[in-house]
Amino acid sequence: MTSSINRRALIAGTGALGFGLASIHTAKAQTPTLRLSGPMTPTDQRAVALIEIFGPAISSFATFQPHWNATLFRQGTELEAIARGNLEMSVTSPQELATLIPGWSIFTAGYLLRDADHQQKVFADAVVNDLKAQTETRLNVKLLSVMYLGRRQINLRTEREIRTPADMAGVRLRMPNTEAWLFLGQALGANPLPLAFTEIYTALQTGAIDGQDNPLPTNRDSKFYEVTRQIVLTSHLVDQNYLAISKRVFDRFTPAQQAALQKASDDAAAQARTRQLALETELEGFFRERGLRVYTPDIESFRRKVQADYLASRFARDWPAGMVDRINAIR
Repeated sequence: MTSSINRRALIAGTGALGFGLASIHTAKAQTPTLRLSGPMTPTDQRAVALIEIFGPAISSFATFQPHWNATLFRQGTELEAIARGNLEMSVTSPQELATLIPGWSIFTAGYLLRDADHQQKVFADAVVNDLKAQTETRLNVKLLSVMYLGRRQINLRTEREIRTPADMAGVRLRMPNTEAWLFLGQALGANPLPLAFTEIYTALQTGAIDGQDNPLPTNRDSKFYEVTRQIVLTSHLVDQNYLAISKRVFDRFTPAQQAALQKASDDAAAQARTRQLALETELEGFFRERGLRVYTPDIESFRRKVQADYLASRFARDWPAGMVDRINAIR
């Protein structure tokens, strides 16, 4: 599996990190600053919830300092920054985690999680405990809460009608630059191209790509509807992010402060999830009003192809035995 992070160097580096992380900035009152680097816009519901809920809830013992639009660290480099002690927090994804711990690739598979409620229950279930533990011990990253990003839909600048995966042949579909993301694009029938999130708008505008996939609220927040013509409601991935913090930074807080951090994280994730779900139900009309065609293809044809491709892939060999069945059984 290719990765922008050298796995051995990263794991060795985290083991060598001392307790005195240079990335914790303290004032005279010894109040640490928790810098978060994320690629989302400030109007993204995850960002809004972190500003409105998370930051104020921990303000008595820490300062929350978010950096949006990947202005502090480039998307895909945040885990390395945390591991090296150069960053305190990020919003990461199973796709990024899978580049270092292959078992996380189970959550990159299309049509696995059913909805936002199922996603939340799975994250809280013991089925994920081993992956969480590996992330802490090998990467120095503690996953606080799951953040619902939404159901990913295909958004195209072309007028080609998409009904089945066969209709996606030749479509240059932007995907983040990890093997798991690129495989998903391929499973959907497209020609996936790696591209940073911050470059999508211009690439759509110039025709460097034919489309991108994101939840509807992200399409709205980043104004991708201005440079596209249709949205195909494939709902191929109930997308999730994880609010992540350096494990060593987390361990420096008192038990009471750790509990407050966890509650602030869960409360922020809950607000973002509620608002994101509400937006998803509203935005189909929003995009139609702006001239986009919005329609549902043959979902079953997409589901059959995507699931078959994953089960036949080497990704499935990295999934813990019986984990798919355990996830399916969670209600």
